[in-house]
Order: sequence, then C-alpha cells, then structure tokens
Amino acid sequence: MPTTTETLPIKNGDDIVRVRQRVRTRAVEVGLSLVDQTKLITAASELARNALDYGKGGHADIETIAELRRGVRIVFRDQGPGIPDIQQALTDGFTSGNGLGHGLGGAKRLVDDFDIQTKVGEGTTVTIARWKR
Repeated sequence: MPTTTETLPIKNGDDIVRVRQRVRTRAVEVGLSLVDQTKLITAASELARNALDYGKGGHADIETIAELRRGVRIVFRDQGPGIPDIQQALTDGFTSGNGLGHGLGGAKRLVDDFDIQTKVGEGTTVTIARWKR
C-alpha cells in the first residue's frame, strides 16, 4: 500500500462528518485496532470541530503511511486567529469558547504523535498520527 494523501475542506458540520468517515476508512486500511481507530477518529473529530469553530474553517490532509511503519497522519490547518498561549490551550478545563475544555489536551492524549504550530493572527496547524502496533 503506497502512501496516499487526500485533502478535505472543513467549512461546516457535514465536513466534520466526512473527515471522521475518511479517517475511519484510512484507519481500517492500515489495520489499526478498533480501540486505536476510535481514539484517532475521536481526536480527528475534535480537531476538525476546533478548526471550524475557532479557526473559521480550514482543511484536513489525511495521509495513509505504509512505509517503515503503518499508520494514519492528519494535518489540520486553519487561517483563524491563532492560539496566544498553547500551554494554556492544552490544559484540561481551558476553553476559549463554550466547550468543555478537553479539546486539544484530550486529542493529544488519544494519539501517538501530536504537534501544534500557531501564530496569532495567521492560524493554526495541528498534526496528529496513530501507528499500527
């Protein structure tokens, strides 16, 4: 299975559902366990929702990796206001909106790799990955 990438827009709630569905399909293709599929899909759903609600929309690049190890990597990008304090945003209970404050920190705990790059006034990029065990 070669490495493949597809880009999905995140402009409304239906797009979040599409991202979840494609992440599930990719996770099954690489052979992630049901538990790992669920963790990845949950993290992807949260990050897609953040891109829509806080980043004013964006897109998700979903990549199937099948080289030295197998897994799924997703890169969420938005052109929103950025995150002024990443450490605070990763703290459980912190929210800049009406959420429960489990978003970024929760997503980080559900995946194997987590990276966030942000610049105030320019947007945020969050990269996550889950690897087959």
